Amino acid sequence: MSRINIIDHNNANTEQKDLLDAIQSQLGMVPNFLKIFANSPSALRAFLGLHSIAGEGSLNEQTRERIALALAQQNACQYCVSAHTAIGRKAGLSDSEIEANRAGSSEDAKAAAAIKFARALAEHSGDVTTAELLEVRAAGYSESDIVEIITHVGMNTLTNILGKASRVEIDFPKIDLQLAS
Repeated sequence: MSRINIIDHNNANTEQKDLLDAIQSQLGMVPNFLKIFANSPSALRAFLGLHSIAGEGSLNEQTRERIALALAQQNACQYCVSAHTAIGRKAGLSDSEIEANRAGSSEDAKAAAAIKFARALAEHSGDVTTAELLEVRAAGYSESDIVEIITHVGMNTLTNILGKASRVEIDFPKIDLQLAS
């Protein structure tokens, strides 16, 4: 059971209902973590805005999901591992690719560099080395791409923290945090 209230139509005020309805119409469902965010309509709007902007960038959907999977695993957020496994599959990632992403790599060399950089950013609170920056550039990522990777690290860290702090009920097929050996 969630340690932070879940907001749904039974306990939502008008502003919260409007936000939940907009999410429902766009996604066909309202994931539980967004119902947690809905406790603060301002926080929910901020997250939705960041998510929308982050989705408009040059990183493709598969790379964004690879980063999300790697960080969810690194941050031990079972909700986010479960959610991004489902979303990653929908984006075309294979089960073996998802496992590689969760382990901090990729079957695709360029994507592996983005994942490695994202994990270094999270692990060192952004204090990456010049060598790490040069490595992600050498893999073919532009300055714009690098800023987007940093943005995705921030956004995913936020959702990982929310998922763990709230212990939100997983409303996707549940994935164990233990990686296959």
